[in-house]
Amino acid sequence: MFAALVSSLASSTAAAQDHATLRSDILLYGDNTEFRNPFREGETIFGAAARVYADLELGPRVMIALGVFGNQRFGSERGFELVRPVIAMTVHGPRFAFTFGTLPAPAVDAPVGPDRGGPHGLLPPLQRETLTFDRPYEAGLQWNFNGSRLTHSLWIEWQRLNTPEHRERFDGGLNGSLALSRHVAVPLQIHVVHEGGQLFNTGPVDDSAAAAAGVALHAAPAHLDRVSLELFGAAAQSVPDRQKPDEDRTGVAFFGRASAEARGWRAHLIVWRGRRFIKDEGDPNYLSIRRDGRRYGGIRDYAEAGLARRFRLAPDAVLEVSGRVHRTESFYEYSYRVIAIASPHWRIR
Repeated sequence: MFAALVSSLASSTAAAQDHATLRSDILLYGDNTEFRNPFREGETIFGAAARVYADLELGPRVMIALGVFGNQRFGSERGFELVRPVIAMTVHGPRFAFTFGTLPAPAVDAPVGPDRGGPHGLLPPLQRETLTFDRPYEAGLQWNFNGSRLTHSLWIEWQRLNTPEHRERFDGGLNGSLALSRHVAVPLQIHVVHEGGQLFNTGPVDDSAAAAAGVALHAAPAHLDRVSLELFGAAAQSVPDRQKPDEDRTGVAFFGRASAEARGWRAHLIVWRGRRFIKDEGDPNYLSIRRDGRRYGGIRDYAEAGLARRFRLAPDAVLEVSGRVHRTESFYEYSYRVIAIASPHWRIR
């Protein structure tokens, strides 16, 4: 499908252009979680992730990005925790963008709210939000489509190569929505994490997959920009070792989220009930596995309420502050977050 897409665009692309733009994507993050429950330990994450690169226009629909990425943790003894090249080709049209290489950084127009701040906007039990800070660099393939009724982001990204020391690791997923009317949509989310590889047999081959689907209702009543109600049914399968099928676990869950937005403010409430739901990269507050690795046999209950405020500092810069109260079984805890996103750019040719 991707090959046919690129081939059809290449056949209609005009001669190469001379345009070049210098860009910088900056993410400043501060996240503090005051957790000490049987499922998730609290932590403080402060740092900055930035990439500086040149966008070279090869034609009306083809761009090449070349530059460098760095992630710095405040207080670290090292200047940068991670330094990587930025190398990507993007083929785009009026409604889509296909990226091969370094995946795009968080955008200034990303959805408001910490519960929607994961790398690909998935529900937190499928992929935890703090991966945006723990793994701010991703590389692979991504196809985004924004139609009149159908929208989706489809991706696969490699995290680790298969070497004599460890298995390869990659994840992929889908975040899509089909609009049935102005106020009703059917969302679908899928996420898979795989560790394997054929070159070196170091450690078990394992898989972790989850999917969530449901209905999303939204409206814009008086004095509010938007109110929404999302109801999901979710299922997960954990295969920690393909050679030991007796350790496989399949779980189901319900996820409900209500939110209201007005003038840069957003309030939300999440309710979760799950049974045997175990998902690699998922938020441990939702999962049926304790910090010590033991599985939780009963029904897991989790809820949170939060308030966020986004400030538009400039056309290419935003600041967001948020706070949440969490109920994990019988434990009441809190967290807060401050992030800033800036995407300045300069036309150089």
